[in-house]
Amino acid sequence: MVFILAGLFTEGRTDVRFLESIVKRTLDELAFDCKGQIETELKTIEIDKTGRGFVEQVLEASRKGKEEYGITLICLHTDADEATHQRAFETKIIPARNALNEKNEQAYCKIAVPIVPVQMTEAWMLADKELLKSEIGTNKSNSDLGIHREPETIADPKDTIKNAIRIAKENLTKQKRGKGLDISDLYQIIGQKLALSKLDRISSYQEFKNNLRDAFKQLNLLH
Repeated sequence: MVFILAGLFTEGRTDVRFLESIVKRTLDELAFDCKGQIETELKTIEIDKTGRGFVEQVLEASRKGKEEYGITLICLHTDADEATHQRAFETKIIPARNALNEKNEQAYCKIAVPIVPVQMTEAWMLADKELLKSEIGTNKSNSDLGIHREPETIADPKDTIKNAIRIAKENLTKQKRGKGLDISDLYQIIGQKLALSKLDRISSYQEFKNNLRDAFKQLNLLH
């Protein structure tokens, strides 16, 4: 039995509600491909970000995750905030990895796995539009709701989901509309219900999974 304890560090509180289940299930999926029996656990690492840039935040999350939990690897989330993840890697992920490489492995978790959704995390929430519509409670078409395009081609997926919720509410009675949900209600439930097979169609998720696979290889769990 090999035990993998992974840390998860995210940009925001809403990101973690969505990503926790996604990351844990991806860990389990890859563990199933390993030889022998692998058990995984995921710990969300929360730090005080005040006055710290991304690299400093990563260093503190890595240190805290190692000291408090003994994490084996750390998944680092940051949104690309544009149509590719190139700039996010150049300005955030690569500098953070370089900074970690200079640290003592006894005090820091040095195996860092980037999670960089194109545009923002909400693009992944659009990977299964039928699930999204079910949770919103509408049978309107994707076009009517404005969610008909491929998720990674949408410049502001968060605003797109908010707009879809607003459109879905239009035909509700005033009483039902008053009880309507908000996008903040969707992160955790969609994160838990979203099939990984749907996410496999999203290039930035594939990139994350490939990075995680490389981490498993570093740990000699995959060949």
